[in-house]
Amino acid sequence: MATGASRGVIFFVLLSVIVLGLASCDAGKGTKAAPEGLRGGETRPTLDPAMFTGLSAEAYQAAREIPEIIDSLYCYCDCEKHFGHKSLLTCFVDEHAVYCDICIYEALMARDLHRQGMDAAAIRKAVDERFGHLRHTDSH
Repeated sequence: MATGASRGVIFFVLLSVIVLGLASCDAGKGTKAAPEGLRGGETRPTLDPAMFTGLSAEAYQAAREIPEIIDSLYCYCDCEKHFGHKSLLTCFVDEHAVYCDICIYEALMARDLHRQGMDAAAIRKAVDERFGHLRHTDSH
């Protein structure tokens, strides 16, 4: 049985393969800012990435670098339903994301796609396709 750490590594490798596959597509080129209609409305600052290590720090840095993109994404850990979050960006204004692989990997995927030149709508579509089937269970 895989440990939590090895599952995270496997997930990250699979995510990287998906991102590389998406990189070969021409779709999504254009402006990188999220149109107002896509924004979740989170305005609070994210926590300092220096408070964290590893992938958590990278994800908090991504949220800090591209808040308009991260704010345009639904968080598939369903924190909107359970905690009233406005968007994925809300997960990074406190320590919520550091405990959630879904938040971390969504932010890292968005960062990577943004760096490849995809716009907010294309990033949102890719994240929705990749993470739409995931949900945390209520067994926490």
